[in-house]
Amino acid sequence: MFEYEASPQLDLGLADAFARRNPLQTAESAGLVERIAAAARRENRDAAARLELVGALFALRRSQCSETEGWAADTTDAVAAEVAAALNISHEYACDQVRLARALRERLSQVAAVFAAGDINKDLVETLVYRTGLITDPDILMRIDGQLAAAASRLKTMTRGKTAAYVDRVIARLDPDAVRRRKNSAEKREVWMTDRLDGMTDIGGTVFTTTARALDQRLNALAATVCNADPRTAKQRRADAIDALTAGDDRMACRCGTPDCPAGGLTAAPVVIHLVTDTRDPGDGSLIGADGWLPPELIAELAPSAKHRPVVHPGDSGPERGYTPSTALAEFVRCRDLTCRFPGCDRPADRTDLDHTIPFAAGGPTQASNLKSLCRLHHLLKTFGGWRDQQLPDGTVIWTSPAGPTYVTSPGSALLFPVLCAPTAPAVRRAGMNASQGNRLARVPQRRRTRDQNRAAAIAAERAHNRDAREARRRRVHPYFQPAPTPDANEEPPPF
Repeated sequence: MFEYEASPQLDLGLADAFARRNPLQTAESAGLVERIAAAARRENRDAAARLELVGALFALRRSQCSETEGWAADTTDAVAAEVAAALNISHEYACDQVRLARALRERLSQVAAVFAAGDINKDLVETLVYRTGLITDPDILMRIDGQLAAAASRLKTMTRGKTAAYVDRVIARLDPDAVRRRKNSAEKREVWMTDRLDGMTDIGGTVFTTTARALDQRLNALAATVCNADPRTAKQRRADAIDALTAGDDRMACRCGTPDCPAGGLTAAPVVIHLVTDTRDPGDGSLIGADGWLPPELIAELAPSAKHRPVVHPGDSGPERGYTPSTALAEFVRCRDLTCRFPGCDRPADRTDLDHTIPFAAGGPTQASNLKSLCRLHHLLKTFGGWRDQQLPDGTVIWTSPAGPTYVTSPGSALLFPVLCAPTAPAVRRAGMNASQGNRLARVPQRRRTRDQNRAAAIAAERAHNRDAREARRRRVHPYFQPAPTPDANEEPPPF
């Protein structure tokens, strides 16, 4: 378990160290962040206004020339041509603009109003338009339009996949036939390989999400069976793990070159994927950290072979003893959060640390209202980067950046499984504990090499590879070619 924790109030020693180095929370920095947010809202409003005008132009052209709807170059093409010329964009992209504008004008008026206010961006609007494209009943469409507009403040913080998962779930309850089913995609699942001219092959394909997650974990587990002295990069080890996977091995051969390699007895850890479903509606579910709602067909296929374990809501239970949470508590927190709780991060919760919002060493309790999922990077930023956080009993986390602005993140299950976000017992600091923990800067984890050093090493390695390849080509053309010897640094220069 990762030990570094930060107080919800900025540690005085840490604050002083930051202030001495470079004041973070200043009027200038706060003003810049506010201007960035204001600029983003203006961009959203401008995009909405542009699409509203495109929609108005389409309506005007159709009213003027309704007969062109049956032409090979119809009204959409005509309007798209005007838009493409005005914006200097391709016709295909202009057609997309027309399609999006019509959907907002004719189908999702409430979402369009939220967009016009600048509260959501064009990417989210595109997702909402596409996922609702199969709804034909006007009353159902109006209801779903209202639900999506009401949920916009939460949807804008989610990835495209999680947004699609929520919309699919809403549609499935009102109009199951309108859900863009994954059945057709499943029927087209495949794995393809394309040979290149350099002795390598590109591999790709489409498989079930559960299969992909299991493969991802398996490759990581196999890549971890070599020691730290293995010369390959993490990406290269993952690629080479396919060799071990193909051979049915449970470990990779280390390339450190030492006879007493410490990884000699390591084997790959077993693969486990976590699927969350609602017992009141077990027909659908979501993988922890996965981008996408899993349809009932896939859930039914997985259910017979899955190990079922209920997620127990802690309710008003008091704190546990000790720093490390119990298995049941850890599973609840990760199922509640689904992802890292830092603003904008979607790292799966099963690959994160469980962070005490009020540090355990400062009296913070080990209970649901004081625990959250944080990926290692954002855990470090919270501890050493000047961020402050406050956690509410329902799992909501309020973040304050070093520059001053605040951001609110809700648990990932808030929309998919809201029962997991029912408030738990509030966190109370243990009596007699001091919030200050001294200056932590001395404990900041260090890189083994700086970015500049890594870049220099990579450049040197690539140059050496190029040189070796060039000399190998010369040998093939001139078998007796011998490269010039590298001069000794201590050798005297020739007398001429």
